[in-house]
Amino acid sequence: METFVLFGTFAFLLLIGTPVAFCLGVASFATVLYIGLPPVVVFQRLNSGVSVFALMAIPFFIFAGELMVRGDIARRLVALAGALVGNMRGGLGQVNIAASLLFGGISGSAAADATAIGGLMIPQMEKKGYSVEYGVNITVTSAIIALMIPPSHNMIIYSISAGGRLSIADLFTAGILPGIILAISLMVTAWFVAKKAGYPTESFPGWAMVGAMFVNAIPGILLIAIIFGGVRSGIFTASESSCIAAVYALAVTVLAYRTMNWQGFVEATKAAVRTTAMVLLVIGCAASFGWLLAFLRIPAELVNFLKHVSDNPLVILLMLNIVLLILGTFMDMSPLIVITTPIFLPVATAFGVDPIHFGVILVLNLGIGLCTPPVGTVLFVGCAVGRISDWQAIRTIWPFYGAAVFTLLLVTYIPFLSLWLPSLFH
Repeated sequence: METFVLFGTFAFLLLIGTPVAFCLGVASFATVLYIGLPPVVVFQRLNSGVSVFALMAIPFFIFAGELMVRGDIARRLVALAGALVGNMRGGLGQVNIAASLLFGGISGSAAADATAIGGLMIPQMEKKGYSVEYGVNITVTSAIIALMIPPSHNMIIYSISAGGRLSIADLFTAGILPGIILAISLMVTAWFVAKKAGYPTESFPGWAMVGAMFVNAIPGILLIAIIFGGVRSGIFTASESSCIAAVYALAVTVLAYRTMNWQGFVEATKAAVRTTAMVLLVIGCAASFGWLLAFLRIPAELVNFLKHVSDNPLVILLMLNIVLLILGTFMDMSPLIVITTPIFLPVATAFGVDPIHFGVILVLNLGIGLCTPPVGTVLFVGCAVGRISDWQAIRTIWPFYGAAVFTLLLVTYIPFLSLWLPSLFH
C-alpha cells in the first residue's frame, strides 16, 4: 500500500499539471505520513540530496554555457562546421549537426544547444529553400549530442544518483564515442532525407578559409580540451573544472572575442541562476523520493520480478529501454535520472551490465525522450525557435528519431562503444 501511495500521489499530481519537483516532494511527504515516519525526514533527505559537493559543477557549467551562448561562440562554431561539411547533400542540415557536436562540448545542455544552433541555422535553412520542419527536426535531435559528450550535466547527476561512487571522468569519456556515432547516424539520415527532397549543397570554401575559420574558433574549442583534459588527467575535479570553464568562458567572450557586454553578462547570470535553482530543487525532491524507493525495497523487488521474467541480459536491457523511453515521454530528464537510477541500476548490475555502460544507455535513452511529446522539452524549444507547431514537427521527425533509437540499440548491445575509451585511461 505504501508503494501505491507513493506512485499514486505522484501520478495524480503529474496528471493535473503540477510541476515535477512538487510532485516528487508532495508524494514523498504523503508516503512518509502514511508510513508513520517523522515528516522532517523528507526535508532532511531533500537537504542531503543537494548538499553534495560534486553538484557544484552543475551551476558553473550552466553559467559557462550561458556565457558562451551570449558571447557569439555558437556563430563561430557554425561557420567552422559549415566550411567542413556544408558541401554534403543537405549542406545546412549537415552543418547543423556538426555544429551541435562542437557546441555540445561547450554547453553540455540540449536546450542551450537547440536554442543557440537552432536560432542561427533554422532561419538560414529556410532562406535557402529547406522546409522549416526539416530544420527543426535536425536541430531537436542533434541537440541530444550535447548530453553525451563532456561537460554533460546529466552524467554528473547520474554519478551522484548512483551513490557518488562512479567516476565522472569515466562517464565523460564513455559518452564521447556514442555521441559521435549519434552525430554520424543523424548525418546519414539527413543526407537521405535531403536527397529525397532535393535540398541543395553548399560550395566548399577551400582549405585556406577552413583554416581561418578554425583559428577563429580556437578559443571556444580550447574550452572542450580544458574541461575534458583536466578532469581526465586528474589535474582537477569536475567541480574545479566547472569553475575554470566559467572563468575561461568569461575571459574569451570579454577579452578574446569582445562580444560580451554588461547587459549580456547580467542576462547570462540570471539565466544560470534560474536554471540552477530549478535543477537543484528537482534533484532535492527526487532525492527524498529515491530514498523512499530504497526504504520500501522497490529495486530489490523489481530485480526478483525480472529474474522470473527472463535471465537473459539482452531481454532485460530491451525491457529497461522500453520502460525508459515511455517514461521519457512524460517527465523531464533530470528528475528521471534521479528517480530511475536507484531502481534500474541495481537491476542492470544484477544482470552483469557495467554501471558506466548503463549510465550512457540511460542518458541517451532519456535524451530521446526530450524529443518526444507530450513533455519533450527540447522539441518545444526547437518548435519555438522555428515558429511551428509541435504537430508539424512530429509528422516529419520520425527518420531522425529512428536514427537516434538505432544508435541507442547499438550502444545498448555493444558495450565496447561505451567502455573502450575509459579503458584506455586505466
